Amino acid sequence: MRKHPLRFLVVGLIGAFVFGCAAQNMQTPLGSFSPKSFPSGHYAPKVDNFLVILDASSSMAEPYNGRSKFSVAKAVADRMNQTLPDLKIDGALGSFGHSTMLSRKKTQLVYGLTDYTQGGFKGGLDKISRAGGTTPMTAAILAGAQDLSAAAGKIAVILISDGKATDSSPVEAVKMMKEQFGARVCIYTVHVGDDPAGKGTLDQIVKAGACGFAVNADDILSADGMADYVEKVFLNRYLDSDGDGVFDYLDKCPGTPAGVKVDAVGCPLDTDGDGVYDYLDKCPGTPAGAKVNTEGCWVLGDVLFDFDKSVIKSSGTAILDNVAKVLKNNPGLRVELGGHTDSVGSEGYNMGLSQRRVNAVKLYLVKAGIAKDRLTAKGYGEVNPAATNKTSDGRALNRRVEIMPIR
Repeated sequence: MRKHPLRFLVVGLIGAFVFGCAAQNMQTPLGSFSPKSFPSGHYAPKVDNFLVILDASSSMAEPYNGRSKFSVAKAVADRMNQTLPDLKIDGALGSFGHSTMLSRKKTQLVYGLTDYTQGGFKGGLDKISRAGGTTPMTAAILAGAQDLSAAAGKIAVILISDGKATDSSPVEAVKMMKEQFGARVCIYTVHVGDDPAGKGTLDQIVKAGACGFAVNADDILSADGMADYVEKVFLNRYLDSDGDGVFDYLDKCPGTPAGVKVDAVGCPLDTDGDGVYDYLDKCPGTPAGAKVNTEGCWVLGDVLFDFDKSVIKSSGTAILDNVAKVLKNNPGLRVELGGHTDSVGSEGYNMGLSQRRVNAVKLYLVKAGIAKDRLTAKGYGEVNPAATNKTSDGRALNRRVEIMPIR
């Protein structure tokens, strides 16, 4: 009995369909996936827009490591989507090839260009459910350029494919895209499979794009691999060059020494507000408003006197006015006044002279509004010189009243 050729054709088509379905539905596990998260506030978007172009042609239905290449490609796109942090960028997803059961178009945009959300992207990815047809990669790249025509800012284009292009020249299409967008666009490829020729095609595409890079799908399917990939393509990590916990773009005091506590803008703490950072301050707790030296210690200055006099000179009144101001601003603060003389004259006379000098200073502060019980006044005579008594300049420095805060 003669067998009808149409019967063989139908059987052949059914067999091809069954093989294609079996290839696309292989269920060898890819492994569990728990996306790594990026700390909130530690990163900024590197790009303003992105477009993922997914190869859904018939060659992607071929088996690879126990699954179809199409399943691996979709897993890459899905895991990338799961890993991406919540960014204020625009996203899009397109595909090319397709089973005629899904679309007769060579290329199609299934999501965007729109405000990116994980849910929106996943909805688009779910629409690409079956591979088939030819591999119009060139047409897909040109269509992608059209889809991105209204995009402002920087663009990342990610092509996920086995690299088996069947149309003219995808490399020339990338060059046209670069002419359209210039340095704003970078092209990244993800090679699915182990075909050297396909990898070579994708490598050439990246080279034409000038600023992207190529990876193999196997290297970015893990949580760590995908997190590294997402960071490199999409994110800029805020730097903290001095390691003080404040990012450089917020740090108003760069170069803080290691281990020094800082405030919200990266400046070392100055607890007593004297203008000297705590880690340099040798006199913490300086009274509010007090003038300090580079070590953070209160600089009061000595009230100097003429020879054998206890009358406060005009140069001393400015010092005492500042002391009075500080005491008024710090009601709990007390000071000790110490009177001194040079070595000219007897010790007994000088002891009395030093007491008259310290009493004059105390009276000035009392008249300025400072309570007597906050002032301790004592004359020391000539026993505690601040300088040599052998010169006139030294003796001038010894005729003084020292003012010391009492803690």
